[in-house]
Amino acid sequence: MATTKVFKSGNSTAVRLPASFGAVPGTPVEVREEQGKWIIEPASKGPGKINLTGIWGSCPDIQPITDRSFDERPSEQAEHERRQRIDAGG
Repeated sequence: MATTKVFKSGNSTAVRLPASFGAVPGTPVEVREEQGKWIIEPASKGPGKINLTGIWGSCPDIQPITDRSFDERPSEQAEHERRQRIDAGG
């Protein structure tokens, strides 16, 4: 068992882990308290990225979106019209 101290780091408190623990700097960890004990564990991996390189070309009818002219929302249309009236002087 190793002993360390809690110290202030900015507006937070931190715990320095001994090098013998082999923790890699920048590794995400989960911290929780259970029955008065602090538990520090490597963070579980979230959902990973999906690799689509294997299906590229298997859907020849799908084309990339080139037209980005989407309809404005009604609230955006009203704001656009209001600004045009202001710019026109009335």
